[in-house]
Amino acid sequence: MPGDTILGETRHSTTILPGWRGLWLSADAARRLGSRPVALFAWHRLRLATGLARYALPDRPAPLGPFLPDASTLPITRRDWHGPFDATAHALEVLARPGTDIRGLWETHRLAPLLTLAQAAARDPEGPELSEAEALLADWAAANPPFRGPAWACAQEAALRAMGISLALALLGADRRLGPGARALLGLHARRIRATRAYGAAQDNNHPTSEAAGLFVCGLLLGRARDRRAGARGLSRAVARLVSPCGAFAQASPAYHRLMLDVLAIAEWFRRRHGAPGFAAPFNARAASATQWLGRVMAPNGALPRIGPCDDSAFADLSGLGAGDARASLERASRLFLGAGAGLPDDPGCRALGLSATHAAPLSPATHWRSAGWFGLAGAGGARGVLRTGVPLRFRPGQADLLHFDLWDGNENLLRDGGSGAYLPPPGFDWWRSMLAGGTGHNLITFDDAEPMPRLGPFLFGRWPRCCAIPDGAKTRDWRGNRHARRVECRGRFWRVEDQVGGDFRRLALRWRLCPGDWRRGENGVESAKARITLAADAPFSLELICGWESPAYGRVEPAPVLELRAQRPIRRIFTEIALPAKMGGG
Repeated sequence: MPGDTILGETRHSTTILPGWRGLWLSADAARRLGSRPVALFAWHRLRLATGLARYALPDRPAPLGPFLPDASTLPITRRDWHGPFDATAHALEVLARPGTDIRGLWETHRLAPLLTLAQAAARDPEGPELSEAEALLADWAAANPPFRGPAWACAQEAALRAMGISLALALLGADRRLGPGARALLGLHARRIRATRAYGAAQDNNHPTSEAAGLFVCGLLLGRARDRRAGARGLSRAVARLVSPCGAFAQASPAYHRLMLDVLAIAEWFRRRHGAPGFAAPFNARAASATQWLGRVMAPNGALPRIGPCDDSAFADLSGLGAGDARASLERASRLFLGAGAGLPDDPGCRALGLSATHAAPLSPATHWRSAGWFGLAGAGGARGVLRTGVPLRFRPGQADLLHFDLWDGNENLLRDGGSGAYLPPPGFDWWRSMLAGGTGHNLITFDDAEPMPRLGPFLFGRWPRCCAIPDGAKTRDWRGNRHARRVECRGRFWRVEDQVGGDFRRLALRWRLCPGDWRRGENGVESAKARITLAADAPFSLELICGWESPAYGRVEPAPVLELRAQRPIRRIFTEIALPAKMGGG
């Protein structure tokens, strides 16, 4: 997002919690974030205030092509690169506009069609695709002069775009002999990344990995040893900090985990291609573990749980499978970091990169597994569950989803998360945030119709719950003293979730967000051809099948069935049993 978001807000925006309460909660959040990100953020703000950051990004003339080797000149087709944003504003002054989400515009600026055209041009040098790719770059460069407008507002976006351009050059065999136009273009991107590195490092999410990788790749292609070394050092440090030995990523989101892994894979591929020294330990071990982690949570068709923030990125998608299918990402990372295939022996993206599969080693999840922030189980017939434990809660939660439980039966996401909607919803749709990122957007219990954590901004919550691991699950205690312990077990095709609660609450609500289907109400639950769900408790409760909302893709929100249990004290235990239909052949 544009502006400063480490404490949850873009610059020049109003706080959600005004007055002393907002200041107190912000101070509490800063304490929980830790001294390192807060100090880096303060340094970034100081550089903004003193003008040092802007001084590092002076006006420069737009680079001139040709950018690609042997490309013919075509008439430029003008595109809308700016949307409602000011094309002349300095990169550090492009601000979030209420009701206007820049995410879609940034996707355009990642220039994904460039890779498709480069692949086609590599296959058929006589075809028109090379000239079309050159025209695309020429139009972009002319419409987005250096460090002006939304294209340059975010260093991470500049890094991802630079890696995409570099990859296109490599596919054309031109990454070792850059022409003046390509050198100028990548040099500007490296300068943009360097200008606000403290801000990226402060985020403790995809920013530091993407920006360091982008600087590394630019340094490689430009022959700038200083950028190459700084990028490699920053990437190794970011991986050591943000990727746990178990493979879990600091940003608790399978979608952003995939983006992180894609970035690591492209950086490693360029490192090998150019014969650069290996990344410092524990890069290789953490990248291998992160690959295995993604394989545990991915469905057979490549779908990922929509837990946590999810913007449907598909970076360096050389296989053309799109945001909804992560199989090619897993295959590429598996060949690079595990030395084996992951079930796609004929993946066109790996073939384009020259990555051969020495042998197939499909990643099959263990019956039970734990990683930082997660607990997983595998049942019979391809069923599997994922519990968001938050243990340990070292990094800021992106949504109020602690103790959310996702249940899959093969490719069917039976009990699911609400998704993200949009980071800046359209006018009149601000309710997307509370409905999807708040407590009601997940399969968990909320107390007294209150949010589990107070929201301080679009990307930050305050007063994080205390989280602790327990056998077969986890437990939390929120800032009001409400306690929730969740245990999950599976026996074949039968799943059982036990919720134990305590505290000074008056009432509670348990929600199970269901997949679309012909759900029929029963006496104590619901049933369809996909599952039978039955609830019981140690106190009276009401049960209702209501119409909720979910976001199956970024920027889209649709109605969704939600099974909602409501009860008052002295309820202490709730039991949910999910019976999956028997598989043909007895699975």
